[in-house]
Amino acid sequence: MTGSLLLRNARLLDPLKGEYTEGDLRCADGRIVEIGPGLSADDARTEDLRGAFVLPGLVDAHVHVTASTADLGSLPASSPTYVTAHSARTMSRMLDRGFTTVRDASGADYGLADAQAEGLFRGPRLLFCGRALSQTGGHGDSRTRGAHVSEDHPCCAGLGRVADGVDAVRAAARDELRKGAHHIKVMASGGVASPTDRIDSTQYSAEELRAIVEEAESANRYVAAHAYTARAVNRALELGVRSIEHGNLIDDLSVELFLRHDAYLVPTLVTYWALKEEGREHGLPESSWRKVDEVLGAGLAALERAARGGVKLVYGTDLLGGMHRHQNHEFRLRGEVQSPLEVVRSATSTAADLLNLTGEIGTLDPGAHADLLVVDRDPLEDIGVLAEPEKFRHVIQAGTVVSA
Repeated sequence: MTGSLLLRNARLLDPLKGEYTEGDLRCADGRIVEIGPGLSADDARTEDLRGAFVLPGLVDAHVHVTASTADLGSLPASSPTYVTAHSARTMSRMLDRGFTTVRDASGADYGLADAQAEGLFRGPRLLFCGRALSQTGGHGDSRTRGAHVSEDHPCCAGLGRVADGVDAVRAAARDELRKGAHHIKVMASGGVASPTDRIDSTQYSAEELRAIVEEAESANRYVAAHAYTARAVNRALELGVRSIEHGNLIDDLSVELFLRHDAYLVPTLVTYWALKEEGREHGLPESSWRKVDEVLGAGLAALERAARGGVKLVYGTDLLGGMHRHQNHEFRLRGEVQSPLEVVRSATSTAADLLNLTGEIGTLDPGAHADLLVVDRDPLEDIGVLAEPEKFRHVIQAGTVVSA
């Protein structure tokens, strides 16, 4: 029987209640079958946890698994097979850090998702959007000022595709949905890693954004928008975007709009910390490195404003190249503002809601995927426990111990 596992004498976390239940947990065929005291299963691998803490597998809702370098403009010139090899290694290491599901925020495609699902390499479940939609000169346009031709051929690696005008963005969104995108990513403001835009710019017209949202909703999918400033964030929320990525410069009106539209915020504090510390070592161009300060200091303040206002917050990291190894440091950064339980929810139950996988991941309820994390210390007492993956006792995926 695949994924047949019995965990005895565990402290099982319900992220919604913020409470532990002492007892056993049984998995079979990749799912959690039952929890309770004194369970038995003759054919299952049995592990006595002796009071260790069991959480749902972690979710990172903003990754770029194909970003083998921080020099994003160089990716379209990279061999797709080379980038795939890097991606497989990156995802394998994410699994070792306790992340059993990740949402890619541009770059990954159905090929990587299918390969992981078929067991061709180890890694977290991958929810992908394909290429992010960008206006000319926007955050997804990697051309320098002197470049003219844009190479968007699907064989090439890269994070963005340029589309201008309502008809063109509809066609681009439909194309990504045709290829199985779980969500559509749109660049709604300037960014750090793009060569020709300003961070404080708004990108795409209201008509274009509205058309992209309409296409996603028609396919029962949603739009995630890269946006920093309150002006860009607020406009995106009013136009129906469900998930705001980054949001470092939000204001009080942003908080109201998040609540009114039942939207989610995915801060990515660790990437700015990492880009400032070592971005240039990993390929970030000097011009992009100089942009980091514009958003670095504002990130924690934005998180505090959103948390205080009751915005639904989801865990995300947005790391690039060799900086992926800092993925768990986001737990420490968020712990400066949020309670440990709130941070845990952002990487479990709230993330599951955003990904439309409520009851499937982010919970230990029977019927959910048997993706689990076992740790020896209580993360609700010290969130820093989740920032030390080298000390995790077990990472369990589909009822099988994959890292111990």
